[in-house]
Amino acid sequence: MNFGEAIEALKQGSCVARKGWNGKGIFIKLKKGETLNTPNNRFDEVMTHDFIYINTTGLQTDNPDAPKSRVPWLASQTDMLANDWYLF
Repeated sequence: MNFGEAIEALKQGSCVARKGWNGKGIFIKLKKGETLNTPNNRFDEVMTHDFIYINTTGLQTDNPDAPKSRVPWLASQTDMLANDWYLF
């Protein structure tokens, strides 16, 4: 699928990845924003706008120093022009 289709899949709650990414087991996902009126007084922790993050916690690699985390993600031009997106 192309990038536009991948974005629509994210909006529907799916995880997506690229065949061209180095490493297996990584994907991106959309995190929905929350209201500031949250339980447990989490005001300082709330993200109020949607954002996309990359999850590398399942990364399969021979590199023991490879990061395994969840962090905000920003698409590169290569990512935006790619047609190798798939549902993860």
